[in-house]
Amino acid sequence: MFETLGRVVYRRRRAVLAVGALLVVLAGVFGTGLFGRLTGAGFEDPASESSRAAELAVRELGRDSADVVVLYRSEDLLVDDPAYREVVTASLARLPGDLVERTTTWFDTGAESLVSRDRRSTYAVLQLAGDADERTDALEAVEAELSAPGLETAIGGATTVERDINERVGDDIARAEMISLPVLAVLLVVVFGSLTAASLPLAIGITSILGSFAALRAASAFTDVSVFAVNVVTILGLGLAIDYGLFVVSRFREEVRQRATVEEALARTMATAGRTVAVSGVTVALSLAGLLIFPQVFLRSMGIGGMSAVLVAMLAALTLLPALLAVLGPRVDALSVRPWLSRVSRRPRHAATSGPGGWERLARAVMRRPVVVTVAVVGLLLALALPFLRVEFGAIDVRALPAGTESRVVAETIDRDFPASPSGPVTAVVTLADPVASPEGAVALQRYVGDLAAVEGVEGATVTGAAGSTARVSLAYAGDPVDAAARDLVAAVRDVPAPPGGAVLVGGESAAMTDLLASLASLLPWMALLVVGTTLVLLFLAFGSVVLPVKAVLMNVLSLGASFGALVWIFQDGNLSGVLDFTPTGFIEATQPILVLAIVFGLSMDYEVFLLSRIREQYDLTGDNTTAVATGLQRTGGIITSAALLLLVVIGAFSLSGITFIKMIGVAMAIAIVVDATVVRLLLVPASMRLLGRANWWAPGPLRRVYARYGIRESDGGQPAAAPRDPEPALAG
Repeated sequence: MFETLGRVVYRRRRAVLAVGALLVVLAGVFGTGLFGRLTGAGFEDPASESSRAAELAVRELGRDSADVVVLYRSEDLLVDDPAYREVVTASLARLPGDLVERTTTWFDTGAESLVSRDRRSTYAVLQLAGDADERTDALEAVEAELSAPGLETAIGGATTVERDINERVGDDIARAEMISLPVLAVLLVVVFGSLTAASLPLAIGITSILGSFAALRAASAFTDVSVFAVNVVTILGLGLAIDYGLFVVSRFREEVRQRATVEEALARTMATAGRTVAVSGVTVALSLAGLLIFPQVFLRSMGIGGMSAVLVAMLAALTLLPALLAVLGPRVDALSVRPWLSRVSRRPRHAATSGPGGWERLARAVMRRPVVVTVAVVGLLLALALPFLRVEFGAIDVRALPAGTESRVVAETIDRDFPASPSGPVTAVVTLADPVASPEGAVALQRYVGDLAAVEGVEGATVTGAAGSTARVSLAYAGDPVDAAARDLVAAVRDVPAPPGGAVLVGGESAAMTDLLASLASLLPWMALLVVGTTLVLLFLAFGSVVLPVKAVLMNVLSLGASFGALVWIFQDGNLSGVLDFTPTGFIEATQPILVLAIVFGLSMDYEVFLLSRIREQYDLTGDNTTAVATGLQRTGGIITSAALLLLVVIGAFSLSGITFIKMIGVAMAIAIVVDATVVRLLLVPASMRLLGRANWWAPGPLRRVYARYGIRESDGGQPAAAPRDPEPALAG
C-alpha cells in the first residue's frame, strides 16, 4: 500500500505539490481567524453539581461575579476621608452604563471586607455586561477610564485575569516560534549537512501548524475550543512534523544512493519510513483521542487540537514531502555544507569506517548483560516515579501568571491586606418550597442556614442573594479552598438535608474542585482502556507480535511514571522554581497529569515504532534476533537522537512560557523524551529484547493468520537492498 502511494505521488508529483500549496495557502488564511474564536480555560465539568449550581444561581439570581476589581491606594489619605470617596466615586461615575452593569464599593455598602486593614486601600467590584467575549471587549473599552487622580490604581478581577492569560499565551507562542525555528534550522543543517535537505522537514512543520490552526478553527464552529489548545497544536504540529520529515528524508537519501531510479527510491522510502510515519501518526492520534472522553473543554480542546496537529503532520509527510523528494531526486543533497562542517570539526570528509558502528556496539554491550541492565533501568525509573505517590491536586489560580502581573498583584494584595470576604469557597443554592419573602420560606431558609453554620469547618454562613424561591448561601472557610479538608467540607455540606420540600445544589470553588476530581477519576479508566487497547491492536498489526505491544506499553508506563514523579518534585515541591521562574503552589493542577499522559504516551510510541520497524525489517532479513536488534539500533540511533534533540528544542521554547501549567506540560514532555530516547530506547529496549529472544515475535496461530491478512506490512514487491554501514545522518554532520 505505501509502496503504491510512493509511486502514485512520484508520477503525480507536480499535481500533488500544486494542490498542497493551494491547501496550505487556504489553511493559512482560514486558520488565522482561530484566535478570535477561542474560549477561556474550561476546566469544569458542565454536568457536575457545582456547574448546575452556578447556572441556577445566574438564572434565578443574576450574575454575581467580580469581572473587574479596581484596587485603589493612597499613602496620604484614609478611605474615611471625603476626598478619597469623591475621587473614587467620580471615577466610577464616568463609566458607560451599557458596558458596566453594576459597581460595588465600600462607600456604597459599608462592607469592611472592601477596606484594607491599614484603611489606606479599598477596591471596587465591577460587573460587566454581555457574554465572556463581550466582557473582554468592555474591559478594553473602560480600562483607561478607571484611573483615579491622586490615587494608585491597579486592575484585576476574573475577566482581567482571563484576558491577561490569553494575551500571554499569544505572546508565548510568538516568542517560542521566534526562538525555536532558527535553532531548528541550524540543527537540521548540521544533521543533514545540506541546506536543501534541512529545509524539507522545516517546511512540513510550518505546513502542519497552518493546517492544524485551520482544523481547530473548523472545530470551533461545533464546540468550544480552549485558548490553551493553541500551545499543544504548535508544539506537536512543529515537533512531530519535523520528526516525520527527518525519518522520511533520511531514508530517501539512503535509498536514492542505492536504487536505479528516483521512483524506485521513493517507493522503497514510502514502504519503510512512510509506513512507520503512518503507524506512528495514527498511534499518537489515538492516544490523544482519549482526551475526547472528558467533558472538560480544556481536555477536549487539547484532544481535538493535538489530533489535528498529528494527523496533518502525518498527511503532509506522506504526500507533500514525497512529492518534493520526487522533484529533487539526488539533488536533495544540494547546497551541501559538509566540507565546511568537516573543517569546523577537523574530521576528514570521507573518513573510512570499518567494523560495527557506535550504536551497534552499545546495543551488543547491553545485550551481553541484559538482566543487570534491565533491573538497573527499571529500578531507576521506579525511583524517579516515587514522588508521584504523594501528589496533591489543586486548581489553577492567579499564580499561573508571572509574578508582577498587575491582575495577579491585585489578587495577592487583597488576600494579604484585606479582611476575609464573607463570600467563601463553598456556596449552597437553595430552592425552597415557598418564596423566600414569605414567612414559611424565611423560616425554612433560616433553619437551613443554621444547619450549615453548624457543620464542622464552616466559619460562617451568609445569605448573599435571594429572589423568588431561590437563595444563595455563602459559607466561609479559613483553609485552602482546594485542599483535601475543603473537599471533605463540601461532602459534609452536601450531606446536610435540604429544607422540607426544597432542593439544594452545592457549588463554589471547593465544590468545583471536588467535582473535577470525581469526573476525572470516573473517566480515567475508560481513557486508559481506549488508549492502551487501540495501541496494542495497532502495534500488533504493525509488527505481528503480541509480546512487543505489551512490552511497549509497560515501558511507556515507566517513562510516564518518571515524568509524573518529576512534576511533583519540581512543581508541587517547588524545586527548580527559581531556575524555571514560576511560583510553586504546593499542588498539581488536576487535569495536567491527564494531558501529559495522553501526549507523552503518544510521543513515546513515536520512537518505539520507528526503532521496532527497523528491527523488524532486519529480523525479516536475517532471522537473528540479536543481530536484528543491534543493526536496528545502529540504523536508527542517530535518527532517534536527532529527532529527540529537535523536538526538545521545540518543547524547550514553550517551556519558557509565563503560564505555569503550560510550562509544566513542556517540562513533563521534555523529561519524558529525554528518558525515552536514552535509557529506554538505548538500554531497556535492547536488554529486554535480548531476554525475550525469539519470543519477541510470538503470536498465537489465529492471530498470525489475522496479521497475514490485515497486517500493516511493507511492500511485497521484493526484498530491500543491502543498506550501507552508516546510512543515517549524525549530529556531527
